[in-house]
Amino acid sequence: MKYYIIAGEASGDLHGSNLMKGLYAEDPDADIRFWGGDLMNRVYSENRKAGMSDGGLVRHYKDGAIMGFWEVFRKAGQLLGNVRFCEKDILAWRPDVVILIDYPGFNFKIAEYAHKHGLKVFYYIAPKVWASREGRIKKLKKFVDKLFIVFPFEIPYFRKKGVDFIYEGNPLVDAIDDSPASNESRKDFLERNGLPDKPVIAMLAGSRKGEISTMMPVLREFAEKMAALPQYCGYQFLIAGAPARNMDDYSPYLKSCKADIKVLFGQTQSIVRNAEAAVVNSGTASLETVLLGTPQVVGFIMGSRITYAIARKIVKVKYISLGNLIIDRLAFKEFIQADCNADNLVTEVRALIEDQAYRQKMLSEYACIRKALGGRGASAAVAKAMIRELGATS
Repeated sequence: MKYYIIAGEASGDLHGSNLMKGLYAEDPDADIRFWGGDLMNRVYSENRKAGMSDGGLVRHYKDGAIMGFWEVFRKAGQLLGNVRFCEKDILAWRPDVVILIDYPGFNFKIAEYAHKHGLKVFYYIAPKVWASREGRIKKLKKFVDKLFIVFPFEIPYFRKKGVDFIYEGNPLVDAIDDSPASNESRKDFLERNGLPDKPVIAMLAGSRKGEISTMMPVLREFAEKMAALPQYCGYQFLIAGAPARNMDDYSPYLKSCKADIKVLFGQTQSIVRNAEAAVVNSGTASLETVLLGTPQVVGFIMGSRITYAIARKIVKVKYISLGNLIIDRLAFKEFIQADCNADNLVTEVRALIEDQAYRQKMLSEYACIRKALGGRGASAAVAKAMIRELGATS
């Protein structure tokens, strides 16, 4: 069968790559054309068969990642151009199914178009309508044939809303447990990167350019204030460089820095796993940090004051981090907007490292989050369910 998959950011690339592995395992003749990133492209290259030359990567997510309401408005022309290109590409290729992964601003437009032209539409990893823009549920019902959800708290929500869904667990469990980071020693990690044997504090500024530009000044000040303390002057601060970014996105914020800060690309999980504590931008990374077992604090600054003002009016969830939402309580602290400042981050990271009872309590909460996510095999199970659904409706 022919599968057209759209993933618009780094987390979608991760989940899309694991879904593709499952599709190839269940359907050896699968022909996949996709918008995504390096991970999805690697899986495609490893499984590509002769005679399927029109599949493969259409566009890389790094060419279109946009953050926030105001940023979407400013780049509306680029977004619309990508939508129109994608629509024509789908219609020319005529897949058996269009599989949309998160990224609702773009994917809802594609869902409507594909549905209008008689194509089957699956949505994998639901848009966060339970947090904001609940009106999108009408579009889910109208344009999406089957929704595949990944969080346990979504089950009663979508059931109550009358949305047809399938839940097979969360794909991050496999993605973390099977990653090279989970099987590499700290010694090997340090040697591989030419790093000294000094304690590590991880800093994750996000994957989008807008997130990096808002978080990096705060993270630099945080690292400098930590390094100025006698007990932390021997620490190294590792920034997890986002896969689609380069040093030009980070270096302006590191000039004349008074802390030992280094940027490593494509090693987010390894950095977090080998850190004493992590400062994490919200999103998938905070849940990855839970599964990697590193105590964390979440810091989040929206792209502009206008963006934040709009978000405050429409976002209706108690927490911004998935781990806290999953167990419906504060397993780790969240500092948002003005509260996301160097002083607050220093205080919290010191507590994570110095207060062993506090640290252990957080790790106990991590165990509750992991248990709630379910066991292994989610990506493979979703792939099977998708093929089963296609067989039942063909």
